[in-house]
Amino acid sequence: MTSAAAPKQAGAGRHPNPRIRRAAAVVGVGHTDWVGDWKRTRAGEKPTDALGYGMGAFVDALADSGIDRSMIDGLIVGPTTAYERLAELLGINPRWGDQADAVLSVLQAVQAIESGFADVVALVYGNDQRSVGTQYGGPDAMGGNAFLSYVYHAPWGLTSQGALYALTLQAYKHAHGFTERELGEVAVAQRAWSSLNPNAIMRERITVDDYMASRYVCEPLHLFDYCLINDGGVALIIAEASIARRIGRKPPVYIEAAGRSDLNHGATSLEPRLTDFYLPAQQAVAQQVFDMAGMGPKDMDVFQVYDSFSVHVPLALEGYGYCRVGEAGKFLRESGVGPGGRLPTNTSGGHLSETYMQGWAHQIECVRQIRGECGDRQVENCRNVHYSSDVAGKAVSIVYSR
Repeated sequence: MTSAAAPKQAGAGRHPNPRIRRAAAVVGVGHTDWVGDWKRTRAGEKPTDALGYGMGAFVDALADSGIDRSMIDGLIVGPTTAYERLAELLGINPRWGDQADAVLSVLQAVQAIESGFADVVALVYGNDQRSVGTQYGGPDAMGGNAFLSYVYHAPWGLTSQGALYALTLQAYKHAHGFTERELGEVAVAQRAWSSLNPNAIMRERITVDDYMASRYVCEPLHLFDYCLINDGGVALIIAEASIARRIGRKPPVYIEAAGRSDLNHGATSLEPRLTDFYLPAQQAVAQQVFDMAGMGPKDMDVFQVYDSFSVHVPLALEGYGYCRVGEAGKFLRESGVGPGGRLPTNTSGGHLSETYMQGWAHQIECVRQIRGECGDRQVENCRNVHYSSDVAGKAVSIVYSR
């Protein structure tokens, strides 16, 4: 339900410029050794810093693309990385650049290419969050200056993002009769995928009973509902479509469609998350991306969902039309999102089991599934992958295609 006091959503019914459809393609992807660095940082070592992780991922992506770094004339870095210094260290001199999170980096790269500001854009993310002890909760929690919802509830003891998503889940359970066992299907499915992924940190399979027996971190969220916290880096190289077809050593993976819709009214107090569960924004974005792509949910072979907490997945299933509103629990139980399920979702293991790269690693999985490079977890004849990010009132989606 939408608050009666909420103003009409701006731009409702309008669509992004259809010219961005297949205007650009991914020609290279790379990442650091998440598993090795997880072990080293837990042993008290500090292999490198955020810049070093970004550099390592970029070198891997450059090798994957097969192009020379001199061809790169655009650079977007993650929020945890210094733009000027990273460009120096990478040995590139971009004529255009920016700083953004994972999904907005892809959108901005496409916009820059379509506008003529750049032809080949490197997207580079590095984060040493584990080794430097980044606080995502408590009195020194990061992010409050940018997202006031993180500190709005602090006087009542809710100082972590987990606590905020626990509120969302509690409200969602009450609204739709959703159960903890149904939510457990998400963690179980993603651990089944990660068990097939040599790059995943957590590979031991779990059952719903294991999930239910795990401790609460912030009730009703269990330990297995939370993302990992680890160091690492990710990089992508995106090129203008005609250039991508000439330069890459692998078939390009096209950005088929993209869309965004924000819920800002009441966002500081979490109202959109607690009353609408992102639904209006997700539905608006679904119309944008599926209309632009000329496809629908039934045409998607894989669904990738930003999953800092498992509750993102059922909300996205409903918001983007993969099941009816209020029926995500039934979908998870009867149709399934794990190996052999109706809708393969977070096929790398996602943030819960593979690595917490704040949405960046999901982009790599989109590309590799379409390329057919995922080995034991490969979805057969994967042609279209839908990525969804619903964070801090922003709903953003990308459809990747062959």
